[in-house]
Parts: sequence; C-alpha cells; structure tokens
Amino acid sequence: MTSAGATTADNVTFDKVQEAAALLKGAVIETPCLPAPRLSQLTGADVFVKYENMQVTGAFKERGALVKLSSLTADEKKRGVIAVSAGNHAQGVAYHAGRLGIPATIVMPVLTPFVKISATRNHGAEVVLAGNTLAEAKEEADRLAEQNNLVWVHPYDDAHVIHGQGTIGIEMLAQQPDLDVLVVPIGGGGLIAGIATAAKALKPSVEVIGVETTLYPGMWGAFYGKDVRCEGATIAEGIAVRDIGVLTTEVVKKVVDDILLVSESSIERAINAYLTLQRTIAEGAGAAGLAALLTEPERFAGKRVGLVLCGGNIDPRLLSKIVVRELARDGKLVSIRIDTPDRPGVLGEIATVIGDMQGNVVDVEHHRLFLNVPAKGATLDVTFEAFDRPHGERIVAALRERAFVVRYLEIGERMD
Repeated sequence: MTSAGATTADNVTFDKVQEAAALLKGAVIETPCLPAPRLSQLTGADVFVKYENMQVTGAFKERGALVKLSSLTADEKKRGVIAVSAGNHAQGVAYHAGRLGIPATIVMPVLTPFVKISATRNHGAEVVLAGNTLAEAKEEADRLAEQNNLVWVHPYDDAHVIHGQGTIGIEMLAQQPDLDVLVVPIGGGGLIAGIATAAKALKPSVEVIGVETTLYPGMWGAFYGKDVRCEGATIAEGIAVRDIGVLTTEVVKKVVDDILLVSESSIERAINAYLTLQRTIAEGAGAAGLAALLTEPERFAGKRVGLVLCGGNIDPRLLSKIVVRELARDGKLVSIRIDTPDRPGVLGEIATVIGDMQGNVVDVEHHRLFLNVPAKGATLDVTFEAFDRPHGERIVAALRERAFVVRYLEIGERMD
C-alpha cells in the first residue's frame, strides 16, 4: 500500500521533524517519558516508558495525521480526506480533521475492535467497514477516493506523516538524554522511520531497534532480504501490516539498527505487565516493545532502554481475558477436575481443604449426567486462586492425599 505522498528517503529529514514539532506544539500532548522501576526489575534493563497512550485518541497516530492535514491546500481540505486504518490512524485523522473542519471518511476492516470503530465515529468521521484485512479495506477506499475525489491521508508511507511521528524521538531524548536504546513497534514503518531519523540526528550513538509480531514480519523480511508471509489473527492488530511502506522501508534500512520478532504470548505477557506493574493500558501493538525485552532480555541487560507505548486502545473484554490467561500462566489461577463419589458433603470437604490452605474458590461446575461420568460418581471442575504456583501445587497435593483423583485443566476447558 503506497501513497502519492511517498517520495524518497532524502525527503525525510531532521529539519522537517523539527518543523513538525513546532506545528504540533499545543495541538497534541507532549507525553511523559518516565522511569519504570518495576519493568526494570522484570526485564533486567533500565526501562523508561514514553506514554503515547495518553494522547486524546489514545495513540501516537494523531501526530502524523495533524502534520499531513495541515499541509493540505484550501481546495484539498474542502474536498475532504480518506484514510484506511485498523483504528489508531483512523482516530487520529478523524479527531484532527474534525478540529480543522475537514470532512473525513475512514475505511476500516470489519474485524477492527469495536472500541476503535466507535471512537472513530465519535470524532465525527464517516466510517466504512470493508474487508477482513487492511489490504482489502484499501480496495474499497481506492474506489471511494476516486468516486468522491478525496485526498489520501496515508497511515505511514508519507513524508509528512513520518515527520509528525518523529517528534516522539525529539521528546524522548529531551526528557531522557542518557538513553542507550529506543525500542519501537513496527507496522507500516512510519513511527520507527520518524523516530530513528530524529534520534540519530540528535544522538548518533543511540541504538534504534524495531519490533514486529512473528505473524507480520514484513519490515524484518525487507530489512534482512528474507521472503516472509504476513497472515494470521494477532493480538497486535495495530501492527498487523502485510504491505509495508516503500518510503518507510527505504528510511528504515538507512537509520534503524535491528528488527526483532516477538510471539503472541510475549505480547500478552507485556500487556499484562503494563497493567499490573505500571497501572497503565497498552494495546497489543503498544506492548510490542516490552515484549522484545521479555523475549531477549540478555540483549538489553543493563542498558537504558526507552520503550514507546504507542497506543492503549484495547477492547476491554480482550484485556480481561489476557489478565485471566496470565494468572493461569503464573499459577495464580488454577483449574482442576476432580473425580468424586456422588454423596453428600463431598463438595464441602473439597472446599474446606482449599479454604484451610488459603486458596480461594472462584468457580465450580458439578457434573453428574454426562455419559463419561460413572453412574454412582460425579466430576467437579474447580477453579481457585492461589498465591503462586507452588501454593497451588500444595493444595492439589492435599486433595490427592485425601484420595481424590485430580488432574489439571486449561482455563476454560470443560467436559466433552
């Protein structure tokens, strides 16, 4: 997916990032870049977090969107703009187009989280849902752009957009000048292209490392000359980009030091860490940088690392599911199946064992009628909270000592 705004890497300059910073002053929030001691303890690095989830739209995208919208002629503003986005670019364009009185049409994949669709509509844009992927949504947007003579606001492959995103790099090094490494999520590449351009101009020694999900390693493939496939359902839909930018790729190859790939489970763990340790919300894309530190801790050990928490627009239902899954992974939420005789008092006996050992029962399912349960027996599915994995194992051992047949279940597993 390319754009008429895409030119060459020579058009992406630090001077233009500085001009963008002046333009954005007072129009977007200069978000803090703060030390995160608990994340430092978790990862072994000296971690600092740039909280772009504090922007009005919950993500960094409004920086580039506003710079692009401000560059339009009076005639272009009157005609209106169109954008394709899974959510954050959509909100950035919709919010600032509304502020500037520019009509905006946003085409979003039908699988975009509802929280992002609703927020985009609330900013006053016309939202069109089309296709299951950004590439499919782009086809509909192309048709609408031609039909209605609309101006493209590309999510990443545009020099104006890149310069706007680059202002984050200026702010990070102004707030924390001693950073050794900046770790930046990559979707289409606009964010890292802008940040790296600014950071390398201000501090040539700083390392800039990009992060992609293993399901969408487009920029990694371009960077290392590898053939890759980009597909699959990812929790980091904000960086699930199949067609990376032409301009952004050129800039990334010029100024970025390395690109790492992270798994879905590491992104889940990072989202949970931001919530439970930092008391802040990160969407999948926003947590990708922390996921890189969790994946390769030795790479960052002892270094002063700046993470870009680029967005916090996650579906609350998905967030709650992640929290439960992480509790299960940590052994703090235990689900077991117990074969028992079908007699009075058994459930109370089991609950007493768990309670006496300071476990907390949160869910019980009692099965008598299924054909795979003995006629004179019953099966209990019990989920309980424990302090940690060893505590949960001690409770299970105590149940087994009382002659109960116990096996572990995955959270959510039920009778066949």
